[in-house]
Amino acid sequence: MKSVKLNKLLNIKYPIIQAPMFLVSNTKMVIEAMKSGIAGCIPALNYKTLKELRVAIKELRTAKLEGGSFGFNLIVNKSNIKYKDQLKVICEEGVDFIITSLGSPEETINQAHKKNIKVFCDVTDLKFAKKVESLGADAIIAVNNEAGGHRGAISPKDLITELVKNCTIPVISAGGVGCKADIDKMLSYGAEGVSVGSPFIASLEASVTAEYKQACVDNGADDIIMTERISGTPCTVINTPYVQKIGTKQSWIESFLNKNKKLKKWVKLIRFLIGTNTVTNAATKATYKTVWVAGPSIEYTKAILPVKEIIENLVR
Repeated sequence: MKSVKLNKLLNIKYPIIQAPMFLVSNTKMVIEAMKSGIAGCIPALNYKTLKELRVAIKELRTAKLEGGSFGFNLIVNKSNIKYKDQLKVICEEGVDFIITSLGSPEETINQAHKKNIKVFCDVTDLKFAKKVESLGADAIIAVNNEAGGHRGAISPKDLITELVKNCTIPVISAGGVGCKADIDKMLSYGAEGVSVGSPFIASLEASVTAEYKQACVDNGADDIIMTERISGTPCTVINTPYVQKIGTKQSWIESFLNKNKKLKKWVKLIRFLIGTNTVTNAATKATYKTVWVAGPSIEYTKAILPVKEIIENLVR
C-alpha cells in the first residue's frame, strides 16, 4: 500500500483510521488498531463522565508508547451539551487528533492547535470542505453516500475528486471500504487515506452485543436502509423487523417543528437524546427493538474476528 500523506500525518504504517462509532468503539479496539499499524478513534460521547474520558485517554497514551496514533471524535453542534467540557479534557490530556462532526469546528481547531493536536473535519460537500479548510483544519474527512451512520449524498469518486481538485489539505475518504480493493480504489481517486468503521463492529473487542455483531455477519449491503427516526438526520441502519415496524420517516409533527427556525434546534436535541437512547439499548441489550447502525461495507463481514485479523484482511 503506497505511502500517502495520512501515514506521515499520524505516523502509521497503513493509511487507515479505525472510524469512531457510537457505543461500538473502545480503548481495546484502538490499542489493537495501533499495534497493527493504523490509527484509531473513539467518540467522546461513548463516555458518560469526563472522568471516564480522562481515564480512557491516559490508557491510550500509555499504550501509544509502543507506537501508533489515536484520537477522539467530537459532535460540535448544540445537540451535544457536553462538547466544550469534552474538548477541554481532550486538550488537557493530549491526543494525536480530533475528528469533528455535525457543526462548526472553529473552536475545536483553535483550542486543539494550541496543544499541537491535529483536527480532521467531517464534510459531505465542497462548500463545507472549503469552510473548514479556511478555519485551519489539518485534513478533510470526506463522508460519501456509502458511509455508515450519518452519511453524505455524493458518491466516493465524485466527492473525492472534487475535494482533491479544489482543496489543498489532505482528503480522507469515509464510506464504502470493506476490503483492500476498496482502499486502493479510494486512493486512486486521490484520497490520502480512508476511515473505516462498519467492518470493525463484528470484532471481538467491540462494545456491543453478540446479536449486533452477528447481524453484521448475517446481513449485507442490500440490508442497509436510511432512517430519520434516530437523530432527526438520515442515518443508515440494518433493516430489522423493528425498524420496519416504526418506519423510517419523521412523524408529521417532527417534520412541522423542524421547519420552525426557533424550535428546530430543540427538536433536534430531543430527537438526538431519544434516538441515542434507543441505539444504546439495541447495542447493549438483547431486544427485539433493534436499531443497529451499520454501513453497506458489512457486505464483506463474514465472521466475528479480532481487530488484528480484520486489519490484516483489509491490507493484505
